Amino acid sequence: MGLDYINFNGSIVQYDQPVITISNRGFRYGDGLFESMKYMNGELKFSELHLDRLRKGMKILKLEGYSEIDSYFLKEKTTELVKKNKLGKDARVRLIIYRDGDGLYNPATNKIGYVLQVTKANHSNYGEGRGLIIDVFNDHTKPVNNLSNLKTCNSILFVLAGVFKNQHKLDEVIILNQSGFLCEALTSNVFVVYNKQIYTPALSEGCIGGVMRQVVMRIIKENDLPLIEAQISPDILNEAEEVFLTNASFGIRWVMGYNRKRYFNKVSKILIEKLNSLSY
Repeated sequence: MGLDYINFNGSIVQYDQPVITISNRGFRYGDGLFESMKYMNGELKFSELHLDRLRKGMKILKLEGYSEIDSYFLKEKTTELVKKNKLGKDARVRLIIYRDGDGLYNPATNKIGYVLQVTKANHSNYGEGRGLIIDVFNDHTKPVNNLSNLKTCNSILFVLAGVFKNQHKLDEVIILNQSGFLCEALTSNVFVVYNKQIYTPALSEGCIGGVMRQVVMRIIKENDLPLIEAQISPDILNEAEEVFLTNASFGIRWVMGYNRKRYFNKVSKILIEKLNSLSY
């Protein structure tokens, strides 16, 4: 099936076994957050960056037990589950942390529960695949606040953007923030090459603080390429030389087209090569 077993609060159970009740706060209120990671060549990639983001998010959401989610937990639990599912050396990983216990909007406890899932990865390297066709999702915008940079379980905006993507037969969609500026893509952070400068929305624009965003920004700076975190008008999509997207699962993917606009992928090719050669 590609997902035979999951880890539910420390117990390995079959993925189709009922494990939550109607009182589960992740189900009822989206009360939690999640982390998407890449297990590649037998190693959980950028685990310390994922751990840092996860702990920061748990602190902001007032979830107890963030000190228990450490590097050993991430690596050992992931490796154990990958082996149990016989996925070899490559897998996609999703860890969901939710506030456990009863209560309405006022929770009875701030202790956590978790679900760890692994699924088969289609490739071992980052950046494989054809160029994407995208459009801008205008039906709803993303609020900008101190929760905006987190990957919370409250994801209705992204679900509606996904419906839009399917209806228009797109590969990805761009989400705007409440002020109408570029925020992020449905599953990724956004980078734009314009006038030989690389731009990406600043965290103050409400985008997810992506781990791969951090890694790619580090690569750009280490290679002395011009990078600007900014407030970006969606009009730039009509003038840009390149657009590429980043996330922890696929690394970097280049965008081929937006409406009638077609893009190059010179910079993204260089960055993909650098990403695949990383040792950290």
